[in-house]
Amino acid sequence: MRRAASSWSAPRRRASPPPRPCAGRDTTAPSPCSARSRTFPTTARRSPSRSSPGEWTAARTRLRHPEEVAALGLDLRLGTAATALSPASRTVTLTDGEDIGWDAVLIATGVRPRRLPWCGLPGTHVLRHLEDALALRERLAADRRLVIVGAGFLGSEVASSARALGARVTLVEPAPVPLARVVGHQVGAHIARLHREHGVDLRTGTAVTGVETAAGRLTGVRLSDATTVPADDVLVAIGSEPATDWLTGSGVRLDDGVVCDAYNSAAPGVYAAGDVARWHNPLFGTSMRLEHRTNAAEQAMAAARHLLHPEPARPFAPVPYFWTDQYGIRVQAYRHLLRPRGGPGGRGGPGRRALPRRLPQGADARRRVVLRPSAENPAPMAGRRRGARGLDGLDPATVSTRRPLARPAEPTGPQRPAERGSFSGADAPASAASAPASVASAGARASRRSR
Repeated sequence: MRRAASSWSAPRRRASPPPRPCAGRDTTAPSPCSARSRTFPTTARRSPSRSSPGEWTAARTRLRHPEEVAALGLDLRLGTAATALSPASRTVTLTDGEDIGWDAVLIATGVRPRRLPWCGLPGTHVLRHLEDALALRERLAADRRLVIVGAGFLGSEVASSARALGARVTLVEPAPVPLARVVGHQVGAHIARLHREHGVDLRTGTAVTGVETAAGRLTGVRLSDATTVPADDVLVAIGSEPATDWLTGSGVRLDDGVVCDAYNSAAPGVYAAGDVARWHNPLFGTSMRLEHRTNAAEQAMAAARHLLHPEPARPFAPVPYFWTDQYGIRVQAYRHLLRPRGGPGGRGGPGRRALPRRLPQGADARRRVVLRPSAENPAPMAGRRRGARGLDGLDPATVSTRRPLARPAEPTGPQRPAERGSFSGADAPASAASAPASVASAGARASRRSR
């Protein structure tokens, strides 16, 4: 019998199809799982702008029904967090002081939102958990003034949701256009036009420098262009950082996430998956940490396969992919977008936003980006993603499948902002690398990037 422990934060993405028992696994023995959430695990089955206001309820965001979880035979510890990991003794310590032994452990603790010094004031919000989304949804009504700091995925999608609810929205972004670091300037300019066409006061090229308060409550934000924007509520959407504090001193290498090899292994018996994992992708020859639903689901399945069946070894070498819905338009992109390569860009067509079939040479031309109505079938994009593995003369068959010898745990390194081609900074202002952090959106769109 193989004991597998996992530690995770409340997930924010739709999971893969219901799990099936793995061959060779003793399914009668419970695997301990600890989670900070005190309620049944929830996930973001859709992004903040994926459905009309009021369409999604909190119950629909459940990751699994209780009956499905019970059938898995898990030792599920809700409301209990892991506080320490010891690869030497092969134990995980919980908040109640209990040590759980393991043969293998999966780290899936995700990320936490970046905050500004004044985030604790009444009327300020971050968006990570379902409770955050519900609290913000209660505040959003016709003519409420919402200022969103950061026009990345999260900020842009919440702006779309809030406008549909009738709120007055000001979106503040230091970069020239939204999502410029991910989709490029030309597609970012189309997204900027979408915001303005739908009544959003988009302020680009400026940053928040402070806040105005009255009677202990935030009343507005001060910008670097010397203007002040009145606000009833402020959402800070400037990205996130890996939740790895509990691993300090464990010997597991930390560097903007849990550093893993191509097989999701961080140390002998220690694996990581999802937003918290920085792994070497042999398809691109670089390390990356992705904060998107597709990667979290695929990497979790790969890590489970490596954990249970180390041989034959198969490196986790996906083509990164994301999508986002805003104002009824879906933006889809694939490839490692912060390390762009040459190739076709956006597409136009009946009912689609006007983009040239082939973008001009430059930064945008190196990204595979498609804009289409949200209701369209995403299957063609999935096919392009699969085909991308053979672009630029890269033959997937040449990717090494030899599994290196398990290396010993390395000393804990310093946490650094996302770099070296990380694709995790889309929600950050130009001055800070960070990442999308929401599990849910304003109102009934309680979710995050999913498919």
